[in-house]
Parts: sequence; C-alpha cells; structure tokens
Amino acid sequence: MVKRWQTLEKKDGSDLKIFRVNWFKRQNQEIGKTGDFVVLDSPRWVNIIPITKNKEVVLVSQYRHGIDEITLEVPGGLVDPNEEPLDAAERECFEETGYKSFDRAILLGENFPNPAFLNNVCYSYVWFDCELKGEQKLDGNEDIDVSLVSLKEIPRMILNKEIKHSLVLTAFFFYSLKFGF
Repeated sequence: MVKRWQTLEKKDGSDLKIFRVNWFKRQNQEIGKTGDFVVLDSPRWVNIIPITKNKEVVLVSQYRHGIDEITLEVPGGLVDPNEEPLDAAERECFEETGYKSFDRAILLGENFPNPAFLNNVCYSYVWFDCELKGEQKLDGNEDIDVSLVSLKEIPRMILNKEIKHSLVLTAFFFYSLKFGF
C-alpha cells in the first residue's frame, strides 16, 4: 500500500506573486528513498459557468502567456484571502463579463489542478439565469472579450478543441455529470 512520504526538511523559496516556491526533502519510509521536491504554494482558484435564461454560456477569450495563445474559457481567478470560494466565483464572473444573477451560484465540484507540484484546490460553479448587469471591471493586465454560446454547442466546441483549458474542461465535466447538456 502506498503511504505518505515523511517531510524531513522544508525551505521557503521565492514569492512569485501567484505562487510561493517551497522546497521539501522527503523520504519514503517503505522503500527508503529520499528526494528533493518543489511544491508551489498557491491560493485557491475558482471558475464559474454563467448561463443565461436563453441557455447561452457566457465565455471569455483572453491571451495566456504560458502558451502564448488566446484561449476560450469561463470566468475564473484567485480566491482572495478571507474570501469564500462562492463569493470569489461570482465576483470574478461579474468583473470579467458584467453578467450576474439574482440567484446564488451552485458548486459543481472541486479538483486539485496538478497535485504533482501544486497544493491548491479549484472550485467549479454554475450560475443560472445570468444577465448583463454592468460593465467589465478588469484587472490592470486583463484584456477579455465576452461571447455567448449556446449550451448545446459546448460538447462540440470541446471535441473540436475550441475549448482546451483543463480547468474549464473539468468544470464542464462536473456540469455534464450533474445536469447533462
């Protein structure tokens, strides 16, 4: 049976704004191996699938530096300190798109974005009956286009690789398990 590795030493590394690098020396007690490992300490993340009364999904397009491409996604971002994930998801949606609902969003599920080296959780929500209620309130470096797509088109867009962001795919997977398409 696989068991947790014992932490022998922890060294704090650089603070990189959205991550803090931590170095761990850990030992597997079963096989006697010891190794050095990097863990990125990150705040919790959220994403949210806003759906209008007309069954359209509010999507965002934005440039992603990691892949040097524009991606099609649902709104999302970091959970601020002392903020509840639900509040963060609704805040991110309204800031990025101007859309909101009178109802509260519904938690679809939680996942570990990449537990090999990240220690955070991503919460995925759906927000029904969203309407355009304001202007975008983008962060300093954000440049986001908003589009509406029929909910029925989402599976095709995923299969055609129009939507490829893994956390967005996870959110739609959770949605399909709970509500279908």
